[in-house]
Amino acid sequence: MQVWKSGLMASPLKHPRNVVGPAVARLRIKGALSQAELAGRCQRSGWDVSRSVIASIEGRARWVGDFEVVILAKLLGVAPADLLPDKVAWDELKLRDFSPRR
Repeated sequence: MQVWKSGLMASPLKHPRNVVGPAVARLRIKGALSQAELAGRCQRSGWDVSRSVIASIEGRARWVGDFEVVILAKLLGVAPADLLPDKVAWDELKLRDFSPRR
């Protein structure tokens, strides 16, 4: 188990699909929002997602598009860059890790 900055426990994925999930979770919790509440805000902004999609993003199991990063940042009250981690082990990442599933 790995502890993210948010204090949440997460099992590291063999092939994570995004780098923004931990920050989304941390900021959502800091803003006292449930996953369902964040999904509702996303829906009202025009992005049709469910609570389970938010959970998949936070768990790094779902690929996240650039427009989705922008929407999440806006709804969480931060700049898109604030969703990116301070450090990424780029040499450990593989392109397939972030490719949309087929």
